[in-house]
Amino acid sequence: MDVAILYSGGKDSTFAIQHAKEKGWNIKYLISVKPTRKDCFLFHYATVEQTKDLAKMLGIPHFYVKCKVADPAKEANIVKEVVESNQKKLKIDSVVLGGTGLQETQLRSIQIALRPLKVDAFASHAGEDHDLVMEEMLKNGYEILITQIASDGLKDWLGKKITGENFSQLKKDSVRYGFHIGFEGGYADTLVLDCPMFAKKMVVEDLSVIFEDDYCGHVQINRYRLEGKKQIPRKKRGLFAGFLK
Repeated sequence: MDVAILYSGGKDSTFAIQHAKEKGWNIKYLISVKPTRKDCFLFHYATVEQTKDLAKMLGIPHFYVKCKVADPAKEANIVKEVVESNQKKLKIDSVVLGGTGLQETQLRSIQIALRPLKVDAFASHAGEDHDLVMEEMLKNGYEILITQIASDGLKDWLGKKITGENFSQLKKDSVRYGFHIGFEGGYADTLVLDCPMFAKKMVVEDLSVIFEDDYCGHVQINRYRLEGKKQIPRKKRGLFAGFLK
């Protein structure tokens, strides 16, 4: 299957790339949409610009476009325009979104927009338990930075990394405050700084944490570098042998 992946640089869209590779799907390109405003319905606001460097590390063709509207149908049409303009040279069957399918507004809007092109859209881990999906990410060495929040109980997490050590506390907080553990539905957004597919890791050197109120805020990465990683011996690479260079 030939696919494009809607890529924010966050944990779910990055894991969707890994999932597509494991399935043997042909990833034709990534689509990253950077809003110029914070009230978009479908797209992350914070740190999407980092996808430019991350896509280069992944070695996948990348389309980076801006979004100036805040309307699900109009936002979804931005994705449609990218797909439609590339169907002759980079034909795809589906657009893959990250997550378990709970981002219903995003998924439904993009499905409707792509229907005239006879291109499907689906969530990479639809129907799975997000607790287990996130645990799998952490076991695989994903370094996940929380970049935006819109919920009670997440203020102290903004600008921090989710780790194997603090994930249990995040689960407790999700129960206490009622936000989804995988943040689906707009509770929070993330950026993956490192994972097995990256030839280098992103090291944040200067970060600003900006709060709009007690429940909403985002980070701004002012300075970062891409740092080389030690090569993993081939016999130990296992599943990710094809990802590492």
